[in-house]
Amino acid sequence: MFPHLLVFPDPSVKNCPDKKTLDIVYYIYSTLTRMARFTTNGFQFGLDLHSGVPVYRQLVDQVRGGIASGSLSAGDQLPTVRQLAVDLAINPNTVMRAYRELELGGLLETHQGTGTFISDKKPEKKTAERERQLSQMTSEFAARAGAAGFTLEEVIDRLQELLPRPAQRR
Repeated sequence: MFPHLLVFPDPSVKNCPDKKTLDIVYYIYSTLTRMARFTTNGFQFGLDLHSGVPVYRQLVDQVRGGIASGSLSAGDQLPTVRQLAVDLAINPNTVMRAYRELELGGLLETHQGTGTFISDKKPEKKTAERERQLSQMTSEFAARAGAAGFTLEEVIDRLQELLPRPAQRR
């Protein structure tokens, strides 16, 4: 983008930027370029290496969350395995594992030579799988709420506040 700025400055030329200025410009340019590579339609991957959650699971959850929130939609292209691994400084096998799990779940489609895309098919879940997922989520939520000092009654009351109110009759 700015190839003329990346040339080492010639001190004999007036108004030529010094090395420090060039270093700053290069750093900003490379940072923005790197950030733009793993951003898709406002969706950006990010990792929390101190959360205790495996990295591949974080990637899977972020793609599922992006689809649920609408920031990723059918046909959107995800970064290549290699590119995402470089951008996030993780092993490519980790990205492959996450992509493979999402592909087996019907959320992603990989086309050889063109890339990995969000699927336009609605994933079908078996009733037993849905029940297992719901049981796991509620157990985890209840445990976290209890660890934070909330009673189950407080949690239930708060959840009931989220339910839509019936239309009042006039």
